[in-house]
Order: sequence, then C-alpha cells, then structure tokens
Amino acid sequence: MSARVIAGTAKGRRLKMVPGEATRPVMDRVKEALFNILGGAVPGCRFLDLFAGTGSVGIEALSRGAARAVFIENHAPALRTIRENLALTGLADRAQIINADVFAYLHRPPAESFEFIYIAPPQYKDLWSRTLLALDRRPGFLFPDGVAIAQIDPKEYSALELEALVLYDQRTYGRTMLCFYERPGE
Repeated sequence: MSARVIAGTAKGRRLKMVPGEATRPVMDRVKEALFNILGGAVPGCRFLDLFAGTGSVGIEALSRGAARAVFIENHAPALRTIRENLALTGLADRAQIINADVFAYLHRPPAESFEFIYIAPPQYKDLWSRTLLALDRRPGFLFPDGVAIAQIDPKEYSALELEALVLYDQRTYGRTMLCFYERPGE
C-alpha cells in the first residue's frame, strides 16, 4: 500500500511507507474526505500531527498551504520516513519533527497553539481517548474554535467526558471513523 499527496504544491508525489507493521497509514480516500471537510481553513493554519507515522496527513496540510506542521512521533523508523517524505515533497522548511512520546509532549504546557490537531494512534489500545483527555486538560494546544480530529476504527468509539472539547461531527469511511472535536471560542 502506498500513499500519495492528493492536492496542493506536492500533488501526486508518492510517499514512503514506514517499514514493518508499527504504523497504519490513512487511506487516500479518508485523507481526501478529511481535507474536503477542513477545506478553506487549511491555508495559513498551524497543524499538529500526533502519532505522525509517515507524516502523510501533516504533509497533505502543508501541500495545501498550512503555514506550519509539527509532527510528533517516537518510533525511529517512522521519524526517518517523515524526514524522507518531507524531503521528497520539498515541504521541510515549514515542518518541525519532534521525537517524543505524545503523552509526554501533551503533559508539558503548550509552546504554541494549533488550528488543527490530528490524532491517529495505534488501534485498539484506547490511545485516541487518552490523547483527547490529555488535550482536554491542556486546551491551550488548540486555538479557540480549533479542531482535534481522531482517526479510529468505528468499533473503538465511545463517548468521552470532556470539559474543554466538544464532539461536533463523525464520519465513517469503511473501517475508519473520523471524530471531530472543537474547542468552542469565547
């Protein structure tokens, strides 16, 4: 299975996959649907890609005009793949790769805020819900009216008790569900 950049300045570029079974790349169809939903809010935004894997989603945001993307990953082969994919697409100048555990990163006070946070952890370990709960405790990672998107298997979904974030949409594409949580503005 290979991924490609769907639109923007790096459109059509094939991305390298992380060797082994440690990551699960988002299917192009799901990525295309995601960016159709986010639409005109992507150009100029700051995008945080948690459990970044190949970097495919953050790279798509950069290709579509995001001002900056930060990739959080701690799996060495994935970090190497993200670097290679940013070089392949020519988008490294607006990217930052942080070698860190997602929960350690979210435990610190936010150094910056993002319009979009994409969460695509390994499946069936409740990491998506732990990540949203961590973000809920540190809502400063998201701008007011910012959106956190969790990519999960529909079987994993359960309602979460959140204070700062509100679930406002869910879309299912085969065995992938996208859950959209907003940090309501003032």
